[in-house]
Amino acid sequence: MAVMHASPPTSRAGHRTVRGGGIALRINIWVLFLTAVVSVLLGLLIIWAMTLGSYEIPFLDVARSVAGNGTDDQLLVVRQLRLPRVLTAAMVGASLAVSGAIFQGLVRNPLVSPDIIGVNAGATVVAVFWIVTGLSYSLLPAAAFLGASLAAAVVYLLTWKKGISPNRLILVGIGVSEFLFAFNQYLLVKFPLEQVRPAIVWSIGSIYGSSWFDVRILAVTLLICLPVAVFLAWPLRAMQLGDDVVRGLGLSLERTRLGLIVVGCALAGVAVALAGPIGFVALMVPHFARMIVGPLSGTMILFTAVIGAFFVLAVDVIGQHYLPVALPVGALTAAFGAPYFLFLLYRTNTRM
Repeated sequence: MAVMHASPPTSRAGHRTVRGGGIALRINIWVLFLTAVVSVLLGLLIIWAMTLGSYEIPFLDVARSVAGNGTDDQLLVVRQLRLPRVLTAAMVGASLAVSGAIFQGLVRNPLVSPDIIGVNAGATVVAVFWIVTGLSYSLLPAAAFLGASLAAAVVYLLTWKKGISPNRLILVGIGVSEFLFAFNQYLLVKFPLEQVRPAIVWSIGSIYGSSWFDVRILAVTLLICLPVAVFLAWPLRAMQLGDDVVRGLGLSLERTRLGLIVVGCALAGVAVALAGPIGFVALMVPHFARMIVGPLSGTMILFTAVIGAFFVLAVDVIGQHYLPVALPVGALTAAFGAPYFLFLLYRTNTRM
C-alpha cells in the first residue's frame, strides 16, 4: 500500500498566519481563491440545475424565485421541489468528500475511503433495517450515524495492537464490510417485497424525493463537522509523518485520532442515511483535490468540500436530464469511479 507523505508546516509564499484567542491558523491564499472560484461555479450550477425539467424556467427567473420573487408556479417548483434536491446533492457530495479526506489521512493511503473500510457499510445496514421495519424516518440520520460509528469502533478495536497499522486497518475494514454486506442482503431477502422495495432503491444511491428535512439535517452536520475537520487538519497532516512525530509535537495521538474518526463517521453516516451509499465520491474527490492544491491542510479540506458538492450535483444533473434513461446518482458515480480507481491503483503500483 502506498503511503501519503506531507511536508512539515513551513512558511511559504502565498500563506498567511491568522492569530486570535490564543489560536494561530496558517491559510493558503491561493487555495482559498480556488475554493471561492469553485464556490461561484457551484452557485451557478445550482441555479442552472433548477432551470431543467419538464417545466422549464429561465435562469434569471430561477434566481428570483430562490429569493422569493417569482410567480406562484415558479415558487412552488423552485423552492419546494427543485431547491431541496440540488442542495441535498451538493451537501451530500461535500460530506462524503470531506469524510474521504479524513479517512485517507488517518490511514495514510489514497486508496481508502469510508465505503472501503466499513464505515458506510455500518450506516447502510442500520439504514436498511430502519427502512424495512418502517421505523421513524426522522430518526434515520441518527441511526445511520450510530451504525457508522459502531462499524468504525469494531474496525478500530480489531485493528488495535499497540497502535494502529494502516494496512491492518484496511484489511480488517474490508472484512467487516463484507460481513455487513452479507447481513444487509439477509435483511433484503427476509422481509416482504413491499417493505424491501424502498430500501433497494435507496441502496443504489439516490437523492430523489429529497426534502427540506434532509437539507436541514445535512446543513447542521456540515456546520458542526466541517469547522472541526478544518481545525484538526494540521494534526492530521502531522500524522502523515508517523505517530512518533505527532507525540513529539505534544499532541494526544489517540484522542486526535478518535475525534477525526467521529467527524468522518458523522459526515459519512448522515450522507448515507439521506442519499444511500453513493460510491467512489469519498475516494475520488480528495485525491483529485490533492492533485490540484497539494497536501492536507485546512484550506485543502474546504476545497475538497466544494469540489465534492460540485461533482455530485453535476453527476445528478447528467443522470436526470442528459441520458436516454434517468439514472440515480449512485449508479453514475460508480460508472465514473471504477475506472478512476483502476487508474489510481495503476499509479500506485508504478510508484512501489
